[in-house]
Amino acid sequence: MSERGNEPASVEQGGAVYRITVLMLMALLVGVIVSLAAIAFVELVAWLNTTLLISPRARVQVEAAAWVVPLATVAVPTLGGLVVGVMLSRLSDEKRGLGPPDVIGAVQLRRQLPGARAGIVSTAAAAVSLGVGASVGQYGPMVYLGALIASVIRYTRLRVKNLEAISIACGVAAAIATAFNAPIAGLVFAHEVILRHYSLQAFAPVTVASETGYVVANVMFERPALFLVDFSGVQHGYEFALFALLGSLAAGVAVAFMLLTLKCGQLAGQTKLPPAFRPAAAGCAVGIVALWLPDVLGIGKETLRFATIEGAFQSWELVFLVAAKIGLTALCIGFGFAGGVFSPALLIGILFGALFWTVLNGMTGIENSGIAVYAICGMMALTSPVIGAPLTTILIVFELTRNYDLTIAAMVAVVFSNLIAYRTFGRSLFDVQLGRKGVDLSAGRDQARLMSEVIGSRALQDYPCCQAGETVRTVIGRLAKSQWGEAMVTDEAGVYLGVLRLQDVIDQPAAAARDVMQTGHVTFETQTTIWEAMAALKGFVGDAVPVVDPASGKLVGTVTETMIIETYLDVVHDLRREENAAA
Repeated sequence: MSERGNEPASVEQGGAVYRITVLMLMALLVGVIVSLAAIAFVELVAWLNTTLLISPRARVQVEAAAWVVPLATVAVPTLGGLVVGVMLSRLSDEKRGLGPPDVIGAVQLRRQLPGARAGIVSTAAAAVSLGVGASVGQYGPMVYLGALIASVIRYTRLRVKNLEAISIACGVAAAIATAFNAPIAGLVFAHEVILRHYSLQAFAPVTVASETGYVVANVMFERPALFLVDFSGVQHGYEFALFALLGSLAAGVAVAFMLLTLKCGQLAGQTKLPPAFRPAAAGCAVGIVALWLPDVLGIGKETLRFATIEGAFQSWELVFLVAAKIGLTALCIGFGFAGGVFSPALLIGILFGALFWTVLNGMTGIENSGIAVYAICGMMALTSPVIGAPLTTILIVFELTRNYDLTIAAMVAVVFSNLIAYRTFGRSLFDVQLGRKGVDLSAGRDQARLMSEVIGSRALQDYPCCQAGETVRTVIGRLAKSQWGEAMVTDEAGVYLGVLRLQDVIDQPAAAARDVMQTGHVTFETQTTIWEAMAALKGFVGDAVPVVDPASGKLVGTVTETMIIETYLDVVHDLRREENAAA
């Protein structure tokens, strides 16, 4: 008896060991592969920048030929934009670049990522976009690349709950850890932005993948830090109020940047330019502006590093750079270049922080702790609302600088920035982009999942039905055999007309169904979501709700209140199990 009693426990324990082993091995493998792929992506972009005279070092080496640099400055982004436009419009099923919103939507709604071909084309197009100097970022494509590689796990039969979502989070974490040399930030970004929960089942493997990515990038390949900052600490207590003010102003700039990016996307659709030529037009604009402001080209790593040095830029240069980078990034992304907003947001933010300090130091004469802390605060205060990851941005500061005082200062700016941006715009640019595609995460994961499931897939096919010319006597006999109290009335072509309820017509056996049926009954279309159905059923009385085809009006099935409630409970319970899973 004791042996039998222990048997289920041992089986369950063995199952847990199996799941833990699978998750850990998957995390290690994903971490290594994604990190190597991310490094290869960055190196490819750097090689293109050098070869195509986009990087400052390459441009300096050919200064003797006065015509080469101006020609390359305009021609390379323009022709590169044409290449990107052709790649996306001709080779990709999605016809666009893919990025973090696609990853978030796939994980939250438990859908598959767009096809592998679209992902590979998008990644290649992003490498070309960055290589030719388009004003887009590299971290968005790297996030998608990590998710794309990790999603291959769905082709296995490993029988582990939530494995695909966790593997994608592992890929994203490894990509961020590799990009920033920041494993904690990679871990938090995957949970904060992609998974949006902190279950132990996901936390452990994502940590392993993020650490693996960091080891590969920082130990094996010794990747350099994004930037180095020498900061001795905040010298005056009142400066924390200035950090809060900077964060509040950065929120306004971030909102303007996000709104302009969305607006440019709308304008691109209204232009008469074919999709293949739109990135070329944006590239031409980048090249023309870069003739006077070369710092707008590409990712701008050199500009990012110089922004923390006092005297590197004049105040008027910072004003023009911030405005140009905002406008050109919005134009490039809106008009079809493949790339992200993370890197541009970092650059815009650090320039805006440096501008804030320049004005503060030059016009007010207030004693302060130097340009570095304000530049870093501006960078993180502007970036965090754009990507919707305040914890990640704070941790990036700490891991990059190893400076506690600088992290605390950035934390103040980030908090105020997110408070304002969330109220005036939303959680992030990614969430708003998803919302415009019908995936609304603002009210929580439960509602988003319920809004993604449609009634048509759950409609019952076995229900009482009659034609309009049939008598009530005939319908009553049919209902007596079915245990239903009502029948759906259609015409000869199957078009839904109304409902005949037994309790209303039992004393009219000779009447035709069309004469005694009820109209104006609650109806659902095949694409009505479970969430919409729940709202429509308030006050509903009846056995079932008819489901009709919106194009033809034909009756395709029925759904009951019980079915809708069970679907709701299944979704909610499934999410709670995922959020509290231990292994």
